[in-house]
Amino acid sequence: MEIAPGAFHLPGYLSLDAQRAIVEQCRALVDGAVPAYVPVVRGGGKMHVRMLCLGRHWNGKTYEYEPTRTDFDNLPAPPLPGNLKALAGEIAASAGMTLDADLCILNYYEADGRMGLHQDKDEGEQSIAAGIPVVSISIGDTARFLFGGLKRKEPVEAFALESGDAFVFGGPARLRYHGVSRILPGTSPPELGISGRFNLTFRQYDVHDV
Repeated sequence: MEIAPGAFHLPGYLSLDAQRAIVEQCRALVDGAVPAYVPVVRGGGKMHVRMLCLGRHWNGKTYEYEPTRTDFDNLPAPPLPGNLKALAGEIAASAGMTLDADLCILNYYEADGRMGLHQDKDEGEQSIAAGIPVVSISIGDTARFLFGGLKRKEPVEAFALESGDAFVFGGPARLRYHGVSRILPGTSPPELGISGRFNLTFRQYDVHDV
């Protein structure tokens, strides 16, 4: 389902079994040796999610990527698991795009979780200029997803991202504003045994030589 040129919503992309496996993997990651945490951004505000970056860390104070979490505990970013990297590439291909993901931001939203409108513009300049897509996977409670234009003041469309949905935006949509206004508690499939929402967004920081 093409939402806008370069932006695709793929409802129900992941089976329940695939979702269950990702839940277990996400739980192990966020509670692992390098755990998820609540970032503090420029200006001192706290984000409304628990975040864990894989492959490369996003620094909430500098808005740059780095190998270690210098804004928090100086631990190195855990590697991006190969199965998740492969899944991101598969999802991008299903939307007619190419992604060789080298990082993933894993966010956990509790019932009061949200994410303000923003652009994903901290990746490498060549990657953004090439329109290499961001691939998003939603697991757990439904999110009210906001998708706007290339400027903050442009109209914003809201729609539901349910458990198992994927979303891809690249090309002309790569720098569109987006966010999450709320989580709908109790909407996670009971088979997953979780409350809240895991969201994995895969990106390609560098344009790799072929």
